[in-house]
Amino acid sequence: MADSIIFLKDGGEGYYEEKKSRFLAAAYSIESEEEALAHIEAARKKYWDARHNCYAYVIGANNELMRFSDDGEPSGTAGKPILEVLTGRGIHNCLIVVTRYFGGTLLGTGGLVRAYQKASIDAVDNSTLARRTKGSRITVRTDYNSAGKLQYAAQKNGWLLEDIVYAADVSLIIAAPTQLCGRVIKEATEITSGKADITEEKDIEIEETVQEV
Repeated sequence: MADSIIFLKDGGEGYYEEKKSRFLAAAYSIESEEEALAHIEAARKKYWDARHNCYAYVIGANNELMRFSDDGEPSGTAGKPILEVLTGRGIHNCLIVVTRYFGGTLLGTGGLVRAYQKASIDAVDNSTLARRTKGSRITVRTDYNSAGKLQYAAQKNGWLLEDIVYAADVSLIIAAPTQLCGRVIKEATEITSGKADITEEKDIEIEETVQEV
């Protein structure tokens, strides 16, 4: 996989309305094209009375597979704008389906592009996003005094502190992206005056929730 990818941990829904046309969006986390097609078919059955069910999806750490559909809308006004929301925000392994109920008034190409994008953005904004990164799990076993200093350093530097185990001594388990591992180990060694027992489990996947992209 790529060194770091953004994906949907929990999908969300979005809504946009213009000139009585309603646009209902749903974002899904997917791992395969078969999964994407199943969600699309489910949307068509659920919204069987809608005029259009447009969609876009991306699969793979480097977007190896990208598909989109205007589902009867003028070419380039629906599927591609949805896809641009995904690629513009760098979200991987994701499907967005936008269902349109026609309100009786034509929106024009510009209006359609705007509507499908806004509905898609709303769905992403209502989703929970996470980042998956290659890295190491670093365990630092030290005394209670040094453990407090390490906790402070972790908070200050934004390290992902997975767990703290209290016993005769304290073990802090820190998940760090590959490019930061050396720095974490160096700082932990300095804070503990070289007395800590530090072990590193390499080549793990680190997953953490992100606020926005």
